[in-house]
Amino acid sequence: MSFFLTIAVAIRALLRNKMRATLTVFGIVIGISAVTTMVSVGSSAGQLLQDQLQSIGTNFIVVQPSFEKRRGVQTGSLPSLTDEDAQAIGRECEAVLAFSPLVFGLKPVVRGNTNMQPKEMWGVGVDYLRVRTWDIEAGGFFTERDERAGNCVCVVGHTIVRELFPADNPIGQQLRVGNIPFTIVGVLGKKGASLTGDDQDNVMLMPYTTVLKRLQGTSFRNVNAILVGARAPELIDLAKSEIQQLLMDRHHIAVGQKPDFEVVTSAQLSELFGRITGIMTMLLASIAGISLLVGGVGIMNIMLVSVTERTREIGIRMAVGARGRDIMIQFLIESVVLSCFGGAIGLALGILASLGITRLINSISNGADWPVVVSIPAGIVAMVFAAVVGLVFGLYPAWRASRLDPIDALRYE
Repeated sequence: MSFFLTIAVAIRALLRNKMRATLTVFGIVIGISAVTTMVSVGSSAGQLLQDQLQSIGTNFIVVQPSFEKRRGVQTGSLPSLTDEDAQAIGRECEAVLAFSPLVFGLKPVVRGNTNMQPKEMWGVGVDYLRVRTWDIEAGGFFTERDERAGNCVCVVGHTIVRELFPADNPIGQQLRVGNIPFTIVGVLGKKGASLTGDDQDNVMLMPYTTVLKRLQGTSFRNVNAILVGARAPELIDLAKSEIQQLLMDRHHIAVGQKPDFEVVTSAQLSELFGRITGIMTMLLASIAGISLLVGGVGIMNIMLVSVTERTREIGIRMAVGARGRDIMIQFLIESVVLSCFGGAIGLALGILASLGITRLINSISNGADWPVVVSIPAGIVAMVFAAVVGLVFGLYPAWRASRLDPIDALRYE
């Protein structure tokens, strides 16, 4: 019997039992759709993360104090960085383009009878926007003179404008931070929601000297972190090395001693988050892949039942000249066709599900713009795996059918 005739016989046998074939492929459909959906959603999260890092900047470096540990438990950061360290980084590190000290300032903001708590309130340097690649939409940024004098000026995001100045031009207007009046000199360009759905436009920036003197009431020059921008992405490693060496010298840290600061680059953050999303995607895909094995077991069970029910048919085919190899190929083809048919349906459902989940996330995550990423390679791999599942789990029933004795098969009732 020719190979193509064997395929035709196998397909006709499947079409005679449409309901059974449909129920058989149900497990494969669920498995393929689950794998495609999980991998696509994981890829969407990874793409969103990369977009977020691109919006922050591709060549920035964060210098922060080391965290103190007691008995292996992280208890807090050491106040080891000052604005003088930041100035030295900008002055002595050749690969550094711009820098900005960062000082936390978290107080309610009031205008008239309306008050709110910004999600982020930072004291920053005049080059902060150059490091963050952030634009000013209206007005301008505060100046070096404001920074030196500790003037009460600020730049706000769109959320603060919407909440406190719904119908007014905020430029030149005043608001109070605690009991201290601040004049708005600029409005930041829109950033939208972060990866976690936090509103990045709910932000207020002030000179870090103002935060230290007026809001914190301290004469110390300690800062919470230093944000640094390298001159080019390819110089980020050189900038990191220069910063580490400079701060080791300034803080009198000997070779071999643990430094009281940490230097983290955007490339390290990107690699870390990429590794995390990759692990999560593989974990989800592995869990979803279990249903493929369950579907394969279902195919094997149904094919074994089919062999039993079609014993007399097998005997007749052998009696008219069909060889055991032909019988085995027929049942293997039936198994693989079932798997591939279920895989095609599962792939289509997985693509639709990933689109639906992405839209659902965007609708409930406070403006987060999750990109739609359909992982075609994952779908192809899943289809190949489905065919392999059909081949492997159909092998035993096919072998059993090919080993039947023609005379015994013809006598079977």
